[in-house]
Amino acid sequence: MPPDFNWNCIDTVLLDMDGTLLDLAFDSQFWLQDVPLALSQQRSIPLENARQVIHEEYLAVQHTMNWYCFDYWSERLDMDIYQMTTNIGKNARLRDDTLPFLTHLRASGRQTILLTNAHPHSLSVKIEHTGLDQHLDLLLSTHTFGYPKEDQRLWSAVQKQTGFDPERTLFVDDGEPILNAAKTFGIRYCLGIENPDSTMADKSFQSHPSINDFRSLLPSIHPVTGPA
Repeated sequence: MPPDFNWNCIDTVLLDMDGTLLDLAFDSQFWLQDVPLALSQQRSIPLENARQVIHEEYLAVQHTMNWYCFDYWSERLDMDIYQMTTNIGKNARLRDDTLPFLTHLRASGRQTILLTNAHPHSLSVKIEHTGLDQHLDLLLSTHTFGYPKEDQRLWSAVQKQTGFDPERTLFVDDGEPILNAAKTFGIRYCLGIENPDSTMADKSFQSHPSINDFRSLLPSIHPVTGPA
């Protein structure tokens, strides 16, 4: 059952990218398969050993800006993460329910803003191969602000730049810690995505309503009746 949001009180929709508008399978394949394999070959170690090394490296910087930073990983792993991402860009794809949702949102008169922790290079590669930018009003990478979505300073900076009203904003993300951060900042409506990766089982959320198909929301999204 879709969340019971009062769409008359929503002017702005902030949207995550990977796992929310795009299938997270792209990033799962890259960071959990391709990078460990490259490390295994580079260091001449068994693949399982490389996976363990990568796992520990990831955990050390999880929920920090470095976790999402191509420069950090390129230096840390001695790999050209930029070129590796470019090489597989054609595999990036939108979720099946993304375009119907974005089209409906914009037709309703609401502002749609992408807010992603993805590195700007990753964002540009994914835009090139999915055309996502054509369906949004504004695209923001948290790297330009210097803080990830997990950090309250990011939300303050984004609000200052865009002028969004937290009380009249919906934020959609596939990560509960990030939804928690948005709620802490004061964003009234937060929504989780249960199926960010098409190759994995659905996930559950403890503190936020969630969906597995944006199209379930469409009947309740009516046009904005007043100035947004």
